[in-house]
Amino acid sequence: MTNRGRLTPQQLRILGVAWMGIVMLVGACTFLGIFFAARAPRAPQDSVSEVAEPLIPQDAQPSAPDQAVTTEVAPASPQLGPTIPPRQDPSFGYGIQTQAHVNTEQTLDQVQQLGMNWIKQQINWKDLEPVRGQPNWDALDMIFAATTQRNIKVLVSVTDAPDWARSMTCGGLNGPPDDPQDFVNYVTALLRRYPGAIHAIEVWNEPNLSERGWCAPGGLSAQGYIDLLIPVSTAVRQIDPGVIIISAAPAPTGVDDGQIAIDDFNYTRQLVSLGMLNYVDCVGAHSNGINLPPDIPFDAGYNDPTALYRGPFDNPNHSWSFYSTLTGYHDIIVAAGRNTPLCVTEFGWPSVEGMPGSPPAGFEFAIDNTLEEQAANIVRAFQLMHEWDFVWLAFLFNLDYSPKIGGDPQHDSTMWSITAPDGSPRPAFDAVRDMPKPP
Repeated sequence: MTNRGRLTPQQLRILGVAWMGIVMLVGACTFLGIFFAARAPRAPQDSVSEVAEPLIPQDAQPSAPDQAVTTEVAPASPQLGPTIPPRQDPSFGYGIQTQAHVNTEQTLDQVQQLGMNWIKQQINWKDLEPVRGQPNWDALDMIFAATTQRNIKVLVSVTDAPDWARSMTCGGLNGPPDDPQDFVNYVTALLRRYPGAIHAIEVWNEPNLSERGWCAPGGLSAQGYIDLLIPVSTAVRQIDPGVIIISAAPAPTGVDDGQIAIDDFNYTRQLVSLGMLNYVDCVGAHSNGINLPPDIPFDAGYNDPTALYRGPFDNPNHSWSFYSTLTGYHDIIVAAGRNTPLCVTEFGWPSVEGMPGSPPAGFEFAIDNTLEEQAANIVRAFQLMHEWDFVWLAFLFNLDYSPKIGGDPQHDSTMWSITAPDGSPRPAFDAVRDMPKPP
């Protein structure tokens, strides 16, 4: 028998010594690595003196845009994104529009007292970037830092192009940019600055109305809006696929002359036929309740003999009715073979009870709504939207415009507030706070 394949005792001793040497070397390296890492200086956690990269998931990193973004982008302190990406959260969203840039912490205290999990922040592009490439982020930095800390979701409604982006400024009337890429650049800068803090974006506002949202060289145009929507939607998807994209809510209007306004139902049909539903997660809707209860269709023959404002009763039209407006949009979507939900980005009932002065011409219906009716109608509207199961997000207009912009009913936004001119809660505030909010 030979020793072939076996190690001699001397060879075994040599291998044992070598093995012990390797183990000791690895242990020493590990110790030194831990020692020097522990002594290395740490980057300050809350420093704002250095620019930090925004926290965008690797699978959400955008591809290079077709055109260079000229707007300066300096990300604010990055925050972790929501636990459930907004597009994957089907629960009903209870929201309210606020003047969050004024007394931000106090305002968000009230939002949380109401039990709301969303706010709507209107962003007037022309005010925040009056000079091309020089946006002012101060107010938005403050708002998004506070909402992120409180885990409040935010819908941004971005509208109103600055004069430098428009060849036709229409004597101060709002309108879109001549080049949609300018708007894409601003939205891109916004999303990159506040990663994880913006959960939904409404692309423009009331584009079927020339005096509010769409004074442009080509006039009112569904195609013009689609030309703006598509590149913005594409950019949002590249930057943060979790953000809910909402089409611009049209203004409910009985006017359909193609110059002052296009009827909101006709406008929505045009948008759907042009493929809008391929580029949005939610169809935007507005419905300001005038002086009809929320569960009354416009053609139900309802009459309030005590009403001073007679439009909904003497000239029936779907635009007067909360019920008919929202169910009508849903019918249009269903007729197109789709099930895209609605996001009601503005609804409410105005009341001038307890306010000095009178409403402006055309808003006399606010006289017909008592504070108790305002409260009851808002609660019932939330209940209906939840029951219908085709509304995803609902934003009440508004929390606090009355005390923050002077409490003058001649400024029509104040009449919808659920806080009084002196800042005290109106009955609607208490009613919204106390109503059940099933998901």
